[in-house]
Amino acid sequence: MPAVLPGLESVELEITGTCNAACLHCCTGSSPQTPQGTMSREDWQRTISDVAELGIPMVQFIGGEPTLSPYLPQFLDQALDAGLGVEVYSNLTHIRPSLWRQFEREGVCLATSYYTDDSAQHDRITQTRGGLDRVRANIGEAVQRGIPMRAGIVEVIDGQRVDQAAAELRRMGIQRIRIDRARKVGRAAEHAATEPTADELCGRCFRQRVSVSPDGAVSGCILSRFMVAGNVREQRLADILHSDRWAQLTAAVPLPQPTGGCPPDDSSDCDPANTEACPPAYGLAPAPVLEAAS
Repeated sequence: MPAVLPGLESVELEITGTCNAACLHCCTGSSPQTPQGTMSREDWQRTISDVAELGIPMVQFIGGEPTLSPYLPQFLDQALDAGLGVEVYSNLTHIRPSLWRQFEREGVCLATSYYTDDSAQHDRITQTRGGLDRVRANIGEAVQRGIPMRAGIVEVIDGQRVDQAAAELRRMGIQRIRIDRARKVGRAAEHAATEPTADELCGRCFRQRVSVSPDGAVSGCILSRFMVAGNVREQRLADILHSDRWAQLTAAVPLPQPTGGCPPDDSSDCDPANTEACPPAYGLAPAPVLEAAS
């Protein structure tokens, strides 16, 4: 297999398209009605093996809501056994008891989104009912178990209690907090009646990140699903990453800016590119960093 392209740090694996929420800004348009996707368990296992063989150091399991996939424990085992760092990006609404033991394993970290300290605002943003208390409880469980964790806050609606949310996260023991605006891709683009463009991207996708959708489509990150380079159900991941199409898409994305609130300096459940905070980076993080959206 060809050597990995220089600079690639992580691969985001959307192991299911289904979610138990339908957030207003979701970049994938996930919801309870969204299909799981056409990638089989064997397709995902082959992809994880390809990531490890390419020497990319980390995978992130996301969706949709990754904890809804019955195969998440198997994928976690495979990735860890292959020496990969693992992050699970969950909305933390419902965590099966058996998953906590998986999350406690060395090399695994968690990430979540936290929008506000107000239940009504949380329900409006996520299009659910009563989820905030469950999220709080599961954050507390993760902290109590010593699981490395970070959180992202996305500004979605007017009057959103962003500062209060950040303060509450700190009180709960979360020290890595990032703030970003809602990017106009996916459902956020639909609400804005606009087409997604590369200007909404941070510049690190394709250059540092890779994403695989529930149907196997490969792009630069979960935000850039409208820029497809190939499909792992039809090609090996290495062939896609070394293709002319991948190079063309990379060149079409603006270069990363040296400052500002772009990944990996911000985060949301629809911005999973921020995967730099897994061990050992977690142990080195001195304090929370709050960055206003640009």
